[in-house]
Amino acid sequence: MLTGHDVAEALLEEWRFVLGRLHARFRTGDFSTGARLVAAIADAADAVDHHPDVDLRYPHVDVVLSSHDVGGITRRDLRLAATITDLAGQVGAEPAPHEVQALEWALDTPDPSGIKPFWAAVLGLDPSAGNDDEVLDGDGRSALWFQRSADGAGGGAADRAGASGQRFHLDVTVPPELAEKRVRAAVEAGGTLVNDGYAPAFWVLADAEGNHACVCTWLGRDGSATAPPADEA
Repeated sequence: MLTGHDVAEALLEEWRFVLGRLHARFRTGDFSTGARLVAAIADAADAVDHHPDVDLRYPHVDVVLSSHDVGGITRRDLRLAATITDLAGQVGAEPAPHEVQALEWALDTPDPSGIKPFWAAVLGLDPSAGNDDEVLDGDGRSALWFQRSADGAGGGAADRAGASGQRFHLDVTVPPELAEKRVRAAVEAGGTLVNDGYAPAFWVLADAEGNHACVCTWLGRDGSATAPPADEA
């Protein structure tokens, strides 16, 4: 299974490593061009028996690649990513890696196992899927994850930096080259930088009312000195 550093070394300029998967967006300009690209991707995927997630919208096509059998990125994902990039070029679609991001909701709780069945039921999902710290959707992706805390009123990095009693917070994972720009934009929009002690893994921000959000990247999450503890952002 490949790391973010492995993906970066592969020089796939059109793709970004986000939350353990390869993401790309191709600007098509119209729906018919997007449909032609999706059809070409389907043929290529069938040819190698490896199938990405594809989202067709009027102005763009989003593609996400991972190897479900290993739960991460492998060399076959890199090969198919390169093929898809070539197919996008053939239909005149433009890559837009700066638009890639992924959102996650986190809930502070001292006892994830005690509340997971409720949240799985509310979301219509299987409570037995995944571990106690998350609720997985039908595609094996996190629909909600639980951040362990002493009393449920915060307890991660955001809490120790001055929590507002907020229980839910949003994690926005972006490509590393965009993270500091996103943080600056949030501050310029009236926010506050609460904690940058775990950067570049994540920055904790707060809005004018003290509600927290984290801007996250894959950097600093591979056992390096900047990696955050497992129970935080």
